[in-house]
Amino acid sequence: MNTPNLATARHGTQKPVISFFERYLSVWVALCIVAGIGLGQMLSGVFQAIGRMQYAQVNLPVGVLIWVMIVPMLVKVDFGSLHEVRQHIKGIGVTLVVNWLVKPFTMALLAWLFIKHLFAPMLPAAQLDSYVAGLILLAAAPCTAMVFVWSRLTGGDPLFTLSQVALNDSIMVVAFAPLVALLLGISAITVPWATLLTSVALYIVIPVILAQLLRKVLLSRGDAAFETAMAKIGPWSIAALLATLVLLFAFQGEAILKQPLVIVLLAVPILIQVFFNAGLAYWLNRAVGEKHNIACPSALIGASNFFELAVATAIGLFGFHSGAALATVVGVLIEVPVMLLVVRIVNRSKNWYECA
Repeated sequence: MNTPNLATARHGTQKPVISFFERYLSVWVALCIVAGIGLGQMLSGVFQAIGRMQYAQVNLPVGVLIWVMIVPMLVKVDFGSLHEVRQHIKGIGVTLVVNWLVKPFTMALLAWLFIKHLFAPMLPAAQLDSYVAGLILLAAAPCTAMVFVWSRLTGGDPLFTLSQVALNDSIMVVAFAPLVALLLGISAITVPWATLLTSVALYIVIPVILAQLLRKVLLSRGDAAFETAMAKIGPWSIAALLATLVLLFAFQGEAILKQPLVIVLLAVPILIQVFFNAGLAYWLNRAVGEKHNIACPSALIGASNFFELAVATAIGLFGFHSGAALATVVGVLIEVPVMLLVVRIVNRSKNWYECA
């Protein structure tokens, strides 16, 4: 996932384009689903052996893939830009309210309404709580890297985008575990605290530290060397994500073949919360008098998710075979086309926004 470094963000030199691979991410995810299901049926013994490669409830091959997913994205985040938030304090305020006080709780409500009630007769009863947990995990982590792409497509202020991502990542380090535990508790799901805290350490704290150390080393060699290194390691994130999905669907394949409708049903609350949170953040920024190029990235970060972290935590907490893992993967499947639609909406409504 290609994102700008601080120098690029400050000068806004990158064109608002999305790469071919990013544009068709949902296609690659769909192909991984097919490949994973097929391989899982043909090579069940191999994948069972992979599933047994665990230490302290963490699958080692998946742990490696998740680090490869997350670290390249975190290298691109400049936590030194946090002081810039004061320039657009109202927009930052809207972002924080929607990301941390609205989005996780509305998703918990939607998950309870749709999964535990409206769709319950059409879903496997044993997985209902697990599906709810997966949806909560998906909403509890605001998006990071892809927000830069969406922001560029709307002409969003690059410095504001960078500062809000850095601030959200900083908050995530300390707030993700308590927030998830609270919402799982509200949903009457037992919280495996030891595993949750281990997941936060493995998939947030340690990767953030390593990524920032690597960032410092790369930048010490100059901006050109940094950009070259990012161009090389950037694609690793999606490649690792897709490899993880192949493994995930190799384990989930039999359940999906029996009930393919599950994917569609899980997508419904995700779609509703995306449009609701994007619309709310967009409108609130207009109401407090922020410019359109601030409202756009604020709305987009509230609508999208850090799905790599959600997938990782779901696997760590509930396992490869869980409904939670499957629910987070549905978020990956619909992320790109839905966010492109949100981008289109905010771009087309610019005249309305500026008439305030």
